[in-house]
Amino acid sequence: MNKTNQVTKKSGVNYFLEGFSLIKRPGLRRFVFIPLTINLLLFGGLIYFAIGQLEQVFAWLSGQLPEYLSWLNFLLWPLAVLTLLVVLSFIFSSVMNWLAAPFNGLLAEKVEQLLTGKPLNTGGGIDLIKDLPRILGREWIKLKYYLPRAIIFLLLFLLPFVGQTAAPILWFLFSAWMMAIQYCDYPFDNHKVPFADMKFALNQTRGSSFSFGAAVTLFSMIPILNFVVMPVAICGATSMWVDKYREAYKDNTIAPD
Repeated sequence: MNKTNQVTKKSGVNYFLEGFSLIKRPGLRRFVFIPLTINLLLFGGLIYFAIGQLEQVFAWLSGQLPEYLSWLNFLLWPLAVLTLLVVLSFIFSSVMNWLAAPFNGLLAEKVEQLLTGKPLNTGGGIDLIKDLPRILGREWIKLKYYLPRAIIFLLLFLLPFVGQTAAPILWFLFSAWMMAIQYCDYPFDNHKVPFADMKFALNQTRGSSFSFGAAVTLFSMIPILNFVVMPVAICGATSMWVDKYREAYKDNTIAPD
């Protein structure tokens, strides 16, 4: 068995975990730092603003509650903060994908160059600015793909029995698939591979795609660690692109898992 065949036997989880070591490579640190800094500043600003709004709401609520129900504040505060974190994390991840898209594509480019030793020749900063409409257009395509399907899966939670049994499992599988699409798309897009072709390629290697997406989904749920999931996932997805799709895609002969 040659080296290429051995590499492609790695699971999607292995590729995601490989991202943790890749983000520490000297040649990549500055490209990880930019989206990570944007990530932290934006999320920190949102939390600061939201907590301030919560304080005003609870101040008003305290004035409305009778004295004997004042203990409710101690119960509602943790619930409100937890709910706030969940909602903001969902909104934040969607917004960050748009804001960090150009930097994410650049990170994927540098990871591929590091792994292959071959530059992509995508140009410099001016070319990146010129490419912004296409990059953001790609994010819009992903959003259009995601939203109607997400609505359908969320509606399943409202169905009796299904909402308590199958719906959570289906939602997790859908989230895993979308995470694979979101992060694997950056190296594919760097090579101007159409969105439909990228989906076809991931579908051909369904096992790796779902296990990679499942790992990203699970790590995204871990507080603090979820701040670094984005660059880690991009590095891991790019490594998977290099091993599974880069050479195979040239001949349109992607071998299924």
